Amino acid sequence: MPKMKRKTKKAMKQALLIPIMLSIVFVVVSFLAMHQSNERSEPILLSEEVENHQQTVEKYAKQYGVSEYVDVILAMMMQESSGRGKDPMQASESYCGERHCIQDPELSIRQGVKYFSQNLQEADGDIELAVQAYNFGKGFIDYVKKETGSYSQDIAIDFSQQMYQNAPNKSIYTCLREEAKQYNACYGDIYYVRDVMAYKDVIASRVNN
Repeated sequence: MPKMKRKTKKAMKQALLIPIMLSIVFVVVSFLAMHQSNERSEPILLSEEVENHQQTVEKYAKQYGVSEYVDVILAMMMQESSGRGKDPMQASESYCGERHCIQDPELSIRQGVKYFSQNLQEADGDIELAVQAYNFGKGFIDYVKKETGSYSQDIAIDFSQQMYQNAPNKSIYTCLREEAKQYNACYGDIYYVRDVMAYKDVIASRVNN
């Protein structure tokens, strides 16, 4: 009998250990999940320079009929240059066909807003298509209309691959992202829309608060 009691006690201790161990595992997993969630939810900050350009963006957005997209335009500026330099919208190529010809921030913003408004009209209001075309050029809009009719991440990758593969001089393009290298899609920025929209959400939340 004493031997049986010892076995019973041992079994009871083991049975009690199981929920304790499960509780410990649950706490550890919850802590790790919370830690990872905190890492993912770190705020995306807007530069002071972009904020300083807001009134100018609003001015030309009204002039070109895109006032409801001020947050998108500011987000594009953040992605392009963080609002710094003499061409914060990186609009020189759409203005004169080459880089660095714009040396005045207001001219850059006027041209950038004008170009975006043209893209939006040609994209039939498809905001993501218009945004990606700001990076790829208007030829992307024609390509999408012919292939799928609307923007998607896949069509952006396809276009970048084709433009890069057909480029007479690939050395002028730089794959800044590892993902772009893997896809062999080094023309433009295949994740331009994703990053611009992330900035847009930050601007929208700031306005709403």
